[in-house]
Amino acid sequence: MPAGRDLPETARAAPAAAGAVADAVRGNWVDRRAPAPWRPFLRLSRADRPIGTWLLLLPCWWAVALAVAADSSRLGWPALWVAAGCGIGAVLMRGAGCTWNDLTDRDVDAQVARTRSRPLPAGQVGPRGALAWIAAQALAAFAVLLSFQPPAVALGIASLALVAVYPFAKRFTWWPQLFLGLAFNWGALLAWAAVTGALAWPALLLYLGGIAWTLFYDTIYAHQDREDDALIGIRSTARLFGPRTHAALAVFLVAAVLLLALAAVAALLPAGRPLALAAALAGVWAFGWHLHWQLRRLDTGEPSVCLRLFRSNRDAGLLVALFFAAAAAL
Repeated sequence: MPAGRDLPETARAAPAAAGAVADAVRGNWVDRRAPAPWRPFLRLSRADRPIGTWLLLLPCWWAVALAVAADSSRLGWPALWVAAGCGIGAVLMRGAGCTWNDLTDRDVDAQVARTRSRPLPAGQVGPRGALAWIAAQALAAFAVLLSFQPPAVALGIASLALVAVYPFAKRFTWWPQLFLGLAFNWGALLAWAAVTGALAWPALLLYLGGIAWTLFYDTIYAHQDREDDALIGIRSTARLFGPRTHAALAVFLVAAVLLLALAAVAALLPAGRPLALAAALAGVWAFGWHLHWQLRRLDTGEPSVCLRLFRSNRDAGLLVALFFAAAAAL
């Protein structure tokens, strides 16, 4: 199946911009509107591929909404700022993390068809420029982090260890997707602490549920590169599971749904909010239905299908966020 079949008509019709990355959506705002000198840096930050920012942000929004649903006295500008601050931080830290990932992987990326057009292997940005870009984004994100409560600040600093280790995981373990999950869902812990001032079981359950979700969607994503990864010795859960991928994804699906449901129960049942709990559980059910829909349509031999289903996880995560927000409004 041609990769363009899964893109909107306007995206398929748009010509590829000079220096565009192979797996970016045609006609994205970076390629069309960003000043030319900034494009390589914005591509390093994946600004032309925003799905990763959504996947980093959504667990933060889950935590904010569920914390407010559990205690309506938290509804107000502080919680709204945490939600907005997490949005800003997700853009910045995803950008810094992706730049670090590309810097450490520049030699590997040059050997993979899908990634050799990225700015570093393509020679659009040098290592020093990439390091400076990492520092600029991380410092801006730290300024936002300092506006949160101290426990959240401490958690934000601690997350840097996971960000630093993740790019190397595929070199020493078959489970790099687990390391991505540990890093990408840390925001559930951080946002809960930013709203409530402390950690609690619902936040930990959200975190674990998010990790299971990441194992689900990033295994789908990794199937795009399975053959190239095998040739150069890169490990992934896609290669580990191989023909058993559908069975493994079913396990991750069930784990994600159960853990998110338990998080909602742990937060809302003690608070005596049955209507809010019903709304939250409806969102978890919708989330599980969406993952089941993905699983039924998955063809691991078609990279374009894998990419389309991977991107659809923004909608899956938004279902949880919207229903949790409805629970908070109740």
